[in-house]
Amino acid sequence: MSEHERQRLGNRSEELVCQYLAGLGFEIVERNATFKVGEIDIVAREGDTLVFVEVRSRSEGSEVHPAATVNRRKQRQIIKAALAWCQNHRVEEVMLRFDVAAVFWPQGRVELIRNAFEAGR
Repeated sequence: MSEHERQRLGNRSEELVCQYLAGLGFEIVERNATFKVGEIDIVAREGDTLVFVEVRSRSEGSEVHPAATVNRRKQRQIIKAALAWCQNHRVEEVMLRFDVAAVFWPQGRVELIRNAFEAGR
């Protein structure tokens, strides 16, 4: 898969996840927030909780679950980017959550893993 095709699939996956989250009652706050320390695919709000969502996609039947590709290094990068986002938006005293949204192609099936990891671990 070329870099252009990978980027297109990533954008399609993120759009699909945004629609899925909105259907669950999430408010989409921002997409593709980029900082020196990393990127946040989707920033959303669910009630009083600010949710940082990492989107991963794979072909249906892949041996590796998309969420399994979010290793500790990637988790630390997401956490640092989330903290930068909060600082940049002057967000204080709010519950934070880190979710992973797995998208399975070609069906476009979305699986949301809430609390996929925690900042303290």
